[in-house]
Amino acid sequence: MKIVNTSGKRKTAIARATFREGKGRVRVNSVPLEVYSNEIIRMKISEAIALAPGSVENVDVDIEVSGGGVMGQAEAVRTALGRGILSWTNDPKIKEVYLSYDRTLLVNDSRQKESKKPHCHSARARFQKSYR
Repeated sequence: MKIVNTSGKRKTAIARATFREGKGRVRVNSVPLEVYSNEIIRMKISEAIALAPGSVENVDVDIEVSGGGVMGQAEAVRTALGRGILSWTNDPKIKEVYLSYDRTLLVNDSRQKESKKPHCHSARARFQKSYR
């Protein structure tokens, strides 16, 4: 039995995907993708499946995601799913389609939130200086 493990990251969210032979089910944290969260997030995750039609028809995908916020988790799942589909099929055309559509389907987005500095409101904002 063939098994493929992949991962994806976005900010502090980490997604781990396991691909194995099956009936074409995609589950995120044990919830089917069809009923997972709201429609925008489902559409964001299913871009990887839509760009490679027929690639997950006989594959069960179990994805565990933790950390970060809702959209960070969605983008981490999307990256893990895209990488998994590519390594499961070994099709260079899928890689070309993913890279031409959006590079983050295969490559983690390494940008992080800039940390807040001491004696300031936020990362860049400062308190207003008074001379009088």
